[in-house]
Amino acid sequence: MNASPSRAGSFLLTREIAQRAIDRVAAVLDDATRDPHVNQGGFCHVVVMDPARVPGEASFEEAILLEHSCGGPRDTWDADYAGFARAKARLSWEHRCDSSVLQQQRPWLLREGDTTLWGSVWLDGLVVSVSGGEAEFDEAFAGMVAMLMRAETRLEARTRERQLFLK
Repeated sequence: MNASPSRAGSFLLTREIAQRAIDRVAAVLDDATRDPHVNQGGFCHVVVMDPARVPGEASFEEAILLEHSCGGPRDTWDADYAGFARAKARLSWEHRCDSSVLQQQRPWLLREGDTTLWGSVWLDGLVVSVSGGEAEFDEAFAGMVAMLMRAETRLEARTRERQLFLK
């Protein structure tokens, strides 16, 4: 499925803003990769979806705004954390809810091939997924990134010159 040429991604939530949000929690993510209570593998992967690229108007791949890894090079990973993070992000993107809500409260919506992992959030249309640690912490870190993206985007919107249309 291809996005319509007239339907671009989010005007205000850019890759730079998403990266800035991840950078703000980078120390926490890095610390978590060294804490066996939080993360036994020592690695972490984050997926951020473009909130303006929704199912039906864009493919999942087209809707990925940014990915970020920490904890070491991918060739040293003990599992496919990027694949897990993408699978969690896909659930939240398609169902417009946290993956924990889907897994624990709406399991009848799951389809063959869906992951049983959770650790992604859906916040006001923002989808962020984290994989590498315990599900509870993956979800918490995803929530931190989503809240910071919302704050950064709101600040950007508030401080822009007032315009009738975005350009």
